[in-house]
Amino acid sequence: MNPSANGWIDKFGSLVKYHDGRYTCFDILFEDLNSWGFVYGINTGFPDFITPEHEFSEDEKAKINLLTALYFTLKIAQPQTDFQDFLEKIFRFYETLEVNKVSFLGKLFSGNKTSSKLEKILDSRVYLEDNIISKTFNSSITNSLLFIDVLLFKRYLMHAKGIKKHAQRLEYLAINITYHALTSKRKNKKDKKLAQLLASSLTFIDGDSQKFDNSYRNQLLTNDDLWEKRYLLKLACLTVWEDGSLEFMESEFIKILGKDLQLDAHTIKNSLAHVSNFINSNKETIPFLQDQNMAIKFYDSMSRLVNRLILRNKKRLLRELSGSAELVSLLSKSTVRDLTKEEKKKVQTQLLDIFKSIPSLAIFLLPGGAILLPIFIKLIPTLLPSAFDENRVENEE
Repeated sequence: MNPSANGWIDKFGSLVKYHDGRYTCFDILFEDLNSWGFVYGINTGFPDFITPEHEFSEDEKAKINLLTALYFTLKIAQPQTDFQDFLEKIFRFYETLEVNKVSFLGKLFSGNKTSSKLEKILDSRVYLEDNIISKTFNSSITNSLLFIDVLLFKRYLMHAKGIKKHAQRLEYLAINITYHALTSKRKNKKDKKLAQLLASSLTFIDGDSQKFDNSYRNQLLTNDDLWEKRYLLKLACLTVWEDGSLEFMESEFIKILGKDLQLDAHTIKNSLAHVSNFINSNKETIPFLQDQNMAIKFYDSMSRLVNRLILRNKKRLLRELSGSAELVSLLSKSTVRDLTKEEKKKVQTQLLDIFKSIPSLAIFLLPGGAILLPIFIKLIPTLLPSAFDENRVENEE
């Protein structure tokens, strides 16, 4: 089977029919998805009834595991459902969530078959090509949100009403837990910087209504879905363990989160142990585990990206900035003190207006692109002439 070629879902259907009784309960399925890394968003394995035509990439494994998880979630709930009915149900499910949008070119090549259209939808779910945050995180935090599709489908089969609202709620909890798990990390200053960047991005996307306070904990207390609770706990464990160590503050955060989720101490301890074992077992084969921790990798790679963009567009940027005395003044002030909320908003608005006029800087206008603005503002004084940075204080070492 080749998950990157047309017809792979039909091929999957021809193989999986011989294994319909493989899972009798969601608990067993969850453990396998765990062992393959799908729950963590780091796909290292896949079902043994799949025979690869070539060595699968992680994206291909993710697609196979997502389809496997959705299929057996349905078979556990409705054992008599055949594969064609499954395809129709999945398509309606994504239609209800309004994530079944396929590009014009995608429509040209997908055909009219449900399986063909579904291939394009799963591609869009795994590759996440329209989101700069997702591209940056690649196979760590963001791709682990794919398991939310499975949890939502499980809920959808019981009561479809209000599923989109529940999807927003579940993502809200996942993002908040990830953010607070990052802020619990004290050892590395760039972990805190990453948390701040996430906060900035989400505030720009959703407005001031997105607050990273402890109000999310109230929703945790009212959540009665065991599998959603276990997933949210694993997401937090993955976030604190990604640098290979667990400090006191991180451990306390996990314990408090576990209590909010109303999970017992044994479940909390096991979740930490499973994540630790998974990371240690796969650190030789997972690229981002071989390098720096995720926060450093994120921040450094984004700094290099923005640096490149500024250098390539230096003359045009200089010309555009010259026409905005207020913006230059604010950028100069940002080198010696923190800007106020109102000043930051002015900088953001005026910079985005400039970026609109420079095609190669359109990346800042994409969903999540505003996450790059703090890095841009930090780098710009060192790249533009000194006239734009009269108040910068050099570091003394």
